[in-house]
Amino acid sequence: MKALRQLHCGRHQIELYEFGHGEPLLYIHGAGGLFGFDPFLEELGREFRVIAPHMPGYGESTGSELIEDVFDAVLFFHELMDDLGIPSANVVGHSMGGMLAAEMAAFDIHRVKRLVLVTPAGFWLDDHPIPDLFSTDFKDLPALLFHNPRSDTAKMLMMTPDDPQVLTNMYVERSKRLAMASKLLWPIPDRGLKKRAYRITAPTLLLWGESDRLIPQAYAEEFRRHIRDCRFEAIQEAAHMVMYEKPNEFCRRITAFLKQ
Repeated sequence: MKALRQLHCGRHQIELYEFGHGEPLLYIHGAGGLFGFDPFLEELGREFRVIAPHMPGYGESTGSELIEDVFDAVLFFHELMDDLGIPSANVVGHSMGGMLAAEMAAFDIHRVKRLVLVTPAGFWLDDHPIPDLFSTDFKDLPALLFHNPRSDTAKMLMMTPDDPQVLTNMYVERSKRLAMASKLLWPIPDRGLKKRAYRITAPTLLLWGESDRLIPQAYAEEFRRHIRDCRFEAIQEAAHMVMYEKPNEFCRRITAFLKQ
């Protein structure tokens, strides 16, 4: 269910999606944001109270001018949890959201119960450079993001509408989202997480699409080197958008880990 929520601090109006009941699960989206049809969130809502906000600068969430760096973004999620009356939660983050989820767990070791990092950004390896999303032509994105860029899922998520006004709105929204993401990811997606990751005490699952061509599996080993209680799992026939390509397997892996 989608709702608009004004945070008590008065700094942000947030577009917030909530599903289910039970133990809270905060989902932090990647640079592309949420699509408004994210069935994996509803599926996770069968076991958890899923809270999935659009970050400021995405959708109807306001206050992007107040988010200048990783530290501002992390404080935003802390404020949101405070506003919702959630002292701690399981946190799942995808890509850019994985970087922010890891930073949350490093900043306050009591805030995150269990941590799931889905093909997370946050590190940089010279031998495995991450492609620059901000200079990539839209038509080239499916090959970076999907195991099969010609699949029905890829076509649905990356389709270009025929209606000129809808197309204009899509490009305006995409530009707005990328402008926000660039504060955290450009020119390279490394904001010093490596220096802070040693503080993460939450049991951590690294979840990767096996054929991810945006953030390759070499980064999984780097995360394992820096997070003490960390394990790795890969999902076959999936890439960077693993939660859309293999939603049932994605949810099964996460639920099994969080229920341990």
